[in-house]
Amino acid sequence: MEMKLFCETATKIPVFQYDFGDKGPEILIIGGVHGDEPEGIVAARGVLQKAVQDFRFALKLCLIPEFNVEGILNKVRGNSRGVDLNRNLPTKDWSPKAATPRYHPGPEACSEPENQALVQLLKSRNFKFIVSLHSWNPMLNVNGNCQPEVDILHQLTGYAIEPDIGYPTPGSLGTYAGKELEIPTLTYEVQRELEFGEINRVHVPALWQMLAACEKR
Repeated sequence: MEMKLFCETATKIPVFQYDFGDKGPEILIIGGVHGDEPEGIVAARGVLQKAVQDFRFALKLCLIPEFNVEGILNKVRGNSRGVDLNRNLPTKDWSPKAATPRYHPGPEACSEPENQALVQLLKSRNFKFIVSLHSWNPMLNVNGNCQPEVDILHQLTGYAIEPDIGYPTPGSLGTYAGKELEIPTLTYEVQRELEFGEINRVHVPALWQMLAACEKR
């Protein structure tokens, strides 16, 4: 395992990434894009803990469990500048307009240091699959060819597989990576307010089994 500085936020708080493995397909897992979605953060940390204990896959796994560390510390959706990081990526449909302040996309596309670092990471690595861990209505929202990984998650969690989350998401990772960069991207929506023990009992093992399928990418 190698721990690296992924970036510093606007307020100079460090964000860390953890790299595992030295052969096989490159996989990216991100948690904590929204600071008020602790369920996804717990799932990401659970995967990190298992990987530290026993990473046995033929994969190059990059894990960023607390992407929006400012939002996590403040228990809010956006970062310290109030920007929704999942509406700030430089997609072709990016817009400065937001339905509500909760979805504030920032003054311009990719204005935030967290997303500037993410765009650079995606350009510098050859990721074959991306998982972004959130919490909302339980679902597996796919952009691109996410089988067989998503089938494994569906079988183990019972979550529905959805090709559309149900509303426009300009500036999102699913649109930017999944549709525009053509990197299969799964937005994994853990049930909101699910007990953390249940996340560690069901969702962390499901993600662990999913990683085995990623070896064939």
